[in-house]
Amino acid sequence: MVQGTTSDAGKSILVAGLCRLLRRRGISVAPFKPQNMALNSAVTADGGEIGRAQALQAQACGLLPHTDMNPVLLKPSSNTGAQVIIQGKAIGSMEARGFHGYKKTAMEAVLASYQRLQQQYDCIVVEGAGSPAEINLRANDIANMGFAEAVDCPVIIVADIDRGGVFAHLWGTLSVLSASEQARVCGFVINRFRGDLGLLQPGLDWLEEKTQKPVWGVIPYLENFYLDAEDAIKIKAQSSDSQLKVAVPVFSRISNHTDFDSLQLHPDIEVIFVKPEQDIPPVDLIILPGSKNVRGDLALLYQYGWDRALKRHLRYGGKVIGICGGYQMLGEFIHDPDGVEDKPGSSAGLGLLAMETELSQEKALKQVEGELLLSDAPVAIRGYEIHCGVSTRAAAGSPFAILSDGREEGVVSEDNAIIGTYLHGLFDTVTAANGILSWAGLSTESALELNQLREQQLDRLADCLEQSLNQDLLLGY
Repeated sequence: MVQGTTSDAGKSILVAGLCRLLRRRGISVAPFKPQNMALNSAVTADGGEIGRAQALQAQACGLLPHTDMNPVLLKPSSNTGAQVIIQGKAIGSMEARGFHGYKKTAMEAVLASYQRLQQQYDCIVVEGAGSPAEINLRANDIANMGFAEAVDCPVIIVADIDRGGVFAHLWGTLSVLSASEQARVCGFVINRFRGDLGLLQPGLDWLEEKTQKPVWGVIPYLENFYLDAEDAIKIKAQSSDSQLKVAVPVFSRISNHTDFDSLQLHPDIEVIFVKPEQDIPPVDLIILPGSKNVRGDLALLYQYGWDRALKRHLRYGGKVIGICGGYQMLGEFIHDPDGVEDKPGSSAGLGLLAMETELSQEKALKQVEGELLLSDAPVAIRGYEIHCGVSTRAAAGSPFAILSDGREEGVVSEDNAIIGTYLHGLFDTVTAANGILSWAGLSTESALELNQLREQQLDRLADCLEQSLNQDLLLGY
């Protein structure tokens, strides 16, 4: 099990790299994360929902993602509440205190999923959540040491030296653990190091002497490294000399912002993430992303004046895409009679598409294929749906795509300026990305095949771990 001194210490990446490394050695391996809290999720082969990091780790193992790989997923809808997803299916929303009391029940699902994976694979690489040093959350813990103790799993602790204070992070984390928890920690990994390793050696020697535990290795900082982010938006350096400028307003509960990774990596596109209360700058395309609290984020959109900027952008000939929650916002009304995401009620949408949406407890979870209808020659499109709403539109406009099951998906406005769609992953395949970007005004066809890039980066990561980690220690477990 890989645990971290902090969030974003490198747990997800280290697990993915270990999975690929073990797979290359001919070991049957699967990833596992008992509890995840993230708004970036993926649809599994068995029709459920898990954290996106576990879907990536499954790819590292050469597997299709499965709900047993992340049996508990929390999708925050407010500062204190979240939708609770157990073994791929949403069971409702809970406040933090309510979930704290629910953990014993959740642990039953965690152990059942873990045991099924044990029966199928030779090795399981487990990812913790946040830090095991959160003393206030230790009771009934299912995400870190509580799980490790329950299944008698050895633990390595990873820390990000790029943040500073790495030895204090590692020593301090170990110090607050119980005696039995300390005993199951079998070593440390230091992540994202840049510089002269010789200058770090005195610190490594001190840590090993102080803890009587080995440092498994020091992972170097990898320049221009890309893998899907688990939650936080990773803003990548881009050239301002671009042919197409894209603005993405960052909602308070933005979900599946990995939709825009391929755009950030595109050589001819500049992506600008517009933070709350910032003005939307002049661009060619505005994309409204998904949201876990659509009506709440719609209210903030009005508060920040983004509605006026959006309409001004359209008057000047700009293009707009709404994805999932962003699609719902483009309509005339959003109804939430049962309080699926927040308090029951209705909100007036932007009125840019002739449609209304009603949220419901039943969540659509589908991997889909079809044909994009933006040009005379339809092109293949792949994506996935994760949404609670059903949108009903008037006859105005035309479908965005025809899916393989015959359904019309999404809408293109009559003036061809606005696209609304429930499909995530629009830009991940070359044919669809080129078609949509051509509609938005990009003249070149240079979209990236994102899945191919993931494969390259996973192999690069595994190569790095093979050189950086003590292989005898790794394979000894």
